[in-house]
Amino acid sequence: MKNIVILISGGGSNMKALVGAAQRENWAQRHGARIVAVISNKADSAGLAWAQAQGLATAVLSHRDFASREAFDAQLAQLIDQHAPALVLLAGFMRILTPGFVARYEGRLINIHPSLLPAFTGLNTHQRAIEAGCAFAGATVHRVTADRKSVV
Repeated sequence: MKNIVILISGGGSNMKALVGAAQRENWAQRHGARIVAVISNKADSAGLAWAQAQGLATAVLSHRDFASREAFDAQLAQLIDQHAPALVLLAGFMRILTPGFVARYEGRLINIHPSLLPAFTGLNTHQRAIEAGCAFAGATVHRVTADRKSVV
């Protein structure tokens, strides 16, 4: 079975959609994959409470408790690795990850961003697209690489 770990920071709308799709489409039987854990960098994340209610393993690791990104990412990797993930999905995880972390999960780290990148990076993407008068919008799903300019 291929384990999937999801990282979130807030409400978890993308995580909820992924969990719902996994259940509806029976990923375990059809693809040999299952979502096994949700980790947040914020204890008050509404998405984390929802994941717990679904029976998923959850953990909180506050980036504020660490002196550096490298120290946070090292501890985060230890939490993730407890679940032996085939994939690590960034579903609204609002942290810039260090090159070492990205390299550790090379080929297994996927980001979901609520805009058509490279437009509207960061927060409030939908509002900013509306204010800019965009005729259409969408989402970008891409492998995370050390080269922040590449979207695969």
